[in-house]
Amino acid sequence: MKIDLTQIADQSLKSSHQKLKEFFNSVLKKVTNNQSGSIIRILFQETETELKREILIEDIKQIIEAQTFERAKYYVNRLIKTLTEVKQSKINDLNLNRWKEYDDLITDSLWIFNKRDNSGAHNASYWGNFIPQIPNQLLKRYTKKGDWVLDPFAGSGTTLIECKRLGRNALGIDLSVEATDLCKTNVEKEKNPFSVITEIINDDSAKVDLTNHLNRFQTKNFQFIIMHPPYWDIIKFSQQKNDLSNASTVNEFLKMFSDVLNNISPHLEKKRYLAVVIGDKYSNGEWIPLGFLTMQEVLKNNFKLKSIIVKNFEDTTAKRNQKELWRYRALVGGFYIFKHEYIFLFQKK
Repeated sequence: MKIDLTQIADQSLKSSHQKLKEFFNSVLKKVTNNQSGSIIRILFQETETELKREILIEDIKQIIEAQTFERAKYYVNRLIKTLTEVKQSKINDLNLNRWKEYDDLITDSLWIFNKRDNSGAHNASYWGNFIPQIPNQLLKRYTKKGDWVLDPFAGSGTTLIECKRLGRNALGIDLSVEATDLCKTNVEKEKNPFSVITEIINDDSAKVDLTNHLNRFQTKNFQFIIMHPPYWDIIKFSQQKNDLSNASTVNEFLKMFSDVLNNISPHLEKKRYLAVVIGDKYSNGEWIPLGFLTMQEVLKNNFKLKSIIVKNFEDTTAKRNQKELWRYRALVGGFYIFKHEYIFLFQKK
């Protein structure tokens, strides 16, 4: 369906609240009576654009229901901006004049997912990988197409697969040869519609020479870093001494995490974002606040905290078939069952 809204720029509609209402009532009638498709093509002053039907209806109703002429004209001008202007920030590709269209983006601090995204090359075969929805949300909010993303704990390649899908270049690093081999296999299976670079290297993120790799890619910095480190020793990812999952104490874990952070953070562009995805752990009858201890390590390194997101995922592999057993253990042990992890979002000062 196509409608012409050029008339809203005429002086006649700007002179009378009643005329403005009559015009938009007629438009609303056309849009609601014609149900052919969810997208409306709109012509305004020789410019043609598209808008979702429900968004256009909502905007029109706001204009019609405005209590004053000034408020109605405000809504009209906002609609004109939606149709004609692009308003973007420096860190993403979102058109903020069309913010209502991004209903897939979560802006609350509580993220609840019932199941993981297993489309394309994504799979849950690697023990301890995070759900693809996390990098998907973060990349859309904090990167642009063509930006460079660093994942220093790449694992099976979840972040790199999302980067490939969304048109972001990515470098993944992992200490485990098995993980890097699996990552390469998974990432190669994903299509590359934007012809971006997604490279995985086997190295120690606390020591890797990132300047050398950035020079190879002919870029100066990364625009986003996402860290999903081991949750201390909950899962042993290798037998290597410099693997964070082999730290003997929580203080050693934090020191090893900081070594990685100190090595990679200088290569993040100023005022760009870093995300740390991590959970707590339970040990010897005591809750270990690993997430907040890790958060404090980042705050020591020229970052400011922007958000703390709590993510709950129902279908966890570890507890999938043991819900009753975990409930019994919680009642006996006097604790609560882990159902969440944290996404700490930081901005480089």
